[in-house]
Amino acid sequence: ECLASIYHIWTSVKCEQWIRAKYERKEFQRVERQEPYSAGYREGFLWKRGRDNGQYLSRNFILSEREGVLKYFNKHDAREPKAIMKINTVNATFQPTKIGTSQGLQITYLKDNSTRNIFVYHEDGKEMVDWFNAIRAARFHYLQVAFPGASVSDLLPKLTRNYIKEGFMEKTGPKHTEGFKKRWFTMDDRRLMYFKDPLDAYARGEVFIGCQENSYTVLPGLPPNTQGYHWQFGITIVTPDRKFLFACETDEDQKDWIAAFQTVIDRPMLPQEYAGKPKQPSSHYSALFFSTHQSDICRFHSLCSRGLF
Repeated sequence: ECLASIYHIWTSVKCEQWIRAKYERKEFQRVERQEPYSAGYREGFLWKRGRDNGQYLSRNFILSEREGVLKYFNKHDAREPKAIMKINTVNATFQPTKIGTSQGLQITYLKDNSTRNIFVYHEDGKEMVDWFNAIRAARFHYLQVAFPGASVSDLLPKLTRNYIKEGFMEKTGPKHTEGFKKRWFTMDDRRLMYFKDPLDAYARGEVFIGCQENSYTVLPGLPPNTQGYHWQFGITIVTPDRKFLFACETDEDQKDWIAAFQTVIDRPMLPQEYAGKPKQPSSHYSALFFSTHQSDICRFHSLCSRGLF
């Protein structure tokens, strides 16, 4: 039953595979059929997008719960992995529109305190869903150890997360005198990251979105005398340090972004989010687990101090 919950069913490809897993393959009734994503180890080839040239090439991926990592190798006979992703910082979300295939998966992790994106896919829908659920299962087991007092229902929403909103907006610099530039924005909980291209490996920068009690506000429109924008539907985010100015192409986009910002700003910040708040706007942070239990809060800070979260 727990693994059935881990088997996430969003997007059409996952919904199809969930139906097949339950009714055709009987995976939720027969434990041995859950092995592809519950064994704690998975290895196989996925098509990975190159960071610089955008070309998809076959790469060997290994997920190891024992090592606590997801890694991949550039060559079939390579001894050393090209990248090592710690399970505690990994997130995975299906991105069919962005990647251009229903089996497209975006994996993010922390590398040198920056968020790194990689984009992968497989022609077989079941293979891709098994990888997705293997990542979820590995994170579930990690969180069970990291937070022994947490219930299953507390942990399940923390396994993977979908972005609150994504899309293009224009932005200007801190002086508000620079010309507005079109950028792709991704809102990952309280982190608003922006990219030159939706498939960029790294964000050009990010903005921390706090709460109303800490003087964060979102307003429609731009300050008077603002110049250099091409899109007419402005948004101003007021923070304790500065104002961030954005412009949307349509009135609908503006309303959707304002609603997304307002939802986050209206939500009080939890202790873990204060611990994860960046000291500077360009810093990156990780706040992957939210709980109101004092014992879990203390454990969170202990893990942070030891570099385990």
